[in-house]
Amino acid sequence: MMKRTRTISVTSGKGGVGKTTMVCNLALELANQGRRVLILDGDLGMANVDIMFGQRSNFTLEHVLKERCSMEEIIQPLSPNISLIPGGSGVYGLSRLSYFEKQRLLDQVNSLENTYDDLIIDTAPGIDENVLYLSAAAQEILVVVSPDPTSLTDAYALIKVLNQRYRESRFSILPNMVKDEQEAKFVFQKLSDVAAKFLCVSLDFRGFVPMDLNLRQFNKRGQLVVKAQPHAPSAQAIRTLAQNLCENQRVTELKGGMQFFWQHLSGVA
Repeated sequence: MMKRTRTISVTSGKGGVGKTTMVCNLALELANQGRRVLILDGDLGMANVDIMFGQRSNFTLEHVLKERCSMEEIIQPLSPNISLIPGGSGVYGLSRLSYFEKQRLLDQVNSLENTYDDLIIDTAPGIDENVLYLSAAAQEILVVVSPDPTSLTDAYALIKVLNQRYRESRFSILPNMVKDEQEAKFVFQKLSDVAAKFLCVSLDFRGFVPMDLNLRQFNKRGQLVVKAQPHAPSAQAIRTLAQNLCENQRVTELKGGMQFFWQHLSGVA
């Protein structure tokens, strides 16, 4: 049987919670564990996944939609076992394609299904429509949240809208920038209690990443802590997260892999 690519949306209710940093370090750790990872940079305003790997993209998904490049031509190798689809504004033009343009795109995407184990989608923060449909297309929605009260409020708002508008009922929660596991569990419990009271959803605690000066320092230098300082507390936490995701891989019956994701984005599914 053809192995499906697992699709994970990494999102947040507000900016500044370390979402893109998490995407890049998580991708690197999954690659270190032997998985082949493809990142889709869906953050139109702050598309900087390539910069985190010390590179710069010359082409985006928009070039594919305008038939200037093929999908394979824009996929950019970032590191061993890690590649990037620079999204740009092309991500948000998918739904406006004609039927034949959508089919041409899906034919190109179809060949990627056997190439990668994981597709990680870095969304913009907030509850913009573009963020919502990127998340709703993925098999797993990983919500990054910090102890800041506004982060909790905005994370709940994101979960609420995805539940009410897209019928999403399962979410993975990753507390970031917490003092320790106790604070991480406290953050998760606060979010879980409110969600249980007002929504019919299930929240899964996926781990946590502690506040770590190493992570901040390497971030400022444009380096990934998992590579630069693998024994740092944040790097060890991200390693645990990657192992958790691999050991508890949950593929729902309602959603497929790579092909379903792109069908959903383009409005075919």
